[in-house]
Amino acid sequence: MERGEPADITGDATAETPAGTTPRAHDAPAAMPDNAPAVTVFVCTTCRSSGEAASPVDGAALAEAAAVAPLPDGIAVQGVRCLANCKRSLSAAMVRRDGWTYVFGDLSADAAPDLIAGAALLASSSDGLMPWRGRPDSLKRGMVARIPPLSLPKEP
Repeated sequence: MERGEPADITGDATAETPAGTTPRAHDAPAAMPDNAPAVTVFVCTTCRSSGEAASPVDGAALAEAAAVAPLPDGIAVQGVRCLANCKRSLSAAMVRRDGWTYVFGDLSADAAPDLIAGAALLASSSDGLMPWRGRPDSLKRGMVARIPPLSLPKEP
């Protein structure tokens, strides 16, 4: 492969599935299971506050605090090793089943209640978007990205 050439991440020589063949599982986006929570909050467990050297790592403490907090129905919390948002740590992402995904950074170690409140807002929205009104300030200031669902209809 030459520099600037797109990588073939599927392992296929062509982008299309040849006629008469069945697409493999990795050819299509994975669907969320029907029993998945309405919203899953992923908290980076490897994030460190600036200059932090002691254990536990602030990200792990935030993940633990969010996981043991009282959770509304349909909300789940899961720690993940890295969200690759290191310049804006502490970081978390919220994924809504068949809805938008939000990535947040610059969170404090005590932001667990804000994450749970934001997840509840996202879960209860009628359009799959987290409403601005009622969103905790840390989630307003710390929003890094909003990612559309795979099922988003194409714009005309």
